[in-house]
Amino acid sequence: MTGSETLEERTAGLDWPALEAGLGEAGYAVARGLLTPEACEQTIGLYESAAFRSHVVMGRHGYGQGEYKYFADPLPEPVASLRPALYARLAPLANRWNAALGLAARYPDDHADFRRRCHEAGQTRPTPLLLRYGPGDYNRLHQDLYGEHVFPIQVAVLLSEPGRDFTGGEFVLTEQRARMQSRAEVVDLRQGDAVIFAVRERPVSSPRGYARAAMRHGVSRVRSGLRHTLGVIFHDAA
Repeated sequence: MTGSETLEERTAGLDWPALEAGLGEAGYAVARGLLTPEACEQTIGLYESAAFRSHVVMGRHGYGQGEYKYFADPLPEPVASLRPALYARLAPLANRWNAALGLAARYPDDHADFRRRCHEAGQTRPTPLLLRYGPGDYNRLHQDLYGEHVFPIQVAVLLSEPGRDFTGGEFVLTEQRARMQSRAEVVDLRQGDAVIFAVRERPVSSPRGYARAAMRHGVSRVRSGLRHTLGVIFHDAA
């Protein structure tokens, strides 16, 4: 991928069969270099701008330590282009997951149509967010659920470079299957890499077809520096 490509082209150029295979096998997959270093720095620079609707200090709510801000509409670039481009590629997989789990919900091809469904149900607030962690900060394991309508896959893009901008701060996933202990996974990310992962649950093969595996995600303690992440959630919030 070259820096002159649009985000739509970069998204379309990803190896989607391999990404879908990773999501099916482990509940996550990594898209390397989705954002250029320049786009990462541009996005980090938005943090002190007026592009946001709310500011959350995590320690006040028991979420961990650190802070994040939810973007307001209209979403700025690169979020405005990235959200619908990723959704269009993930909606068919999301529909297959729901079919495997016996869930009735199906997702339209176009993200604007899905947002319209959210808004009709009172979920009108955009959920893409920019997170910032400093030394000692971390994010407890959680699920990003904001209302009745939940798109089952989300994306996080690491905007900072490990080892240069920060140390520690690994992205962590856990999977819980029935009658089993939790499985933990630490995801290796570099600047501009995107991890695509299950929001709440995913289908896993079982002797009787498919079972549900519950997923949670978080960030380990940052040891030094500043870590910035762009979170792309496709359902809106009530």
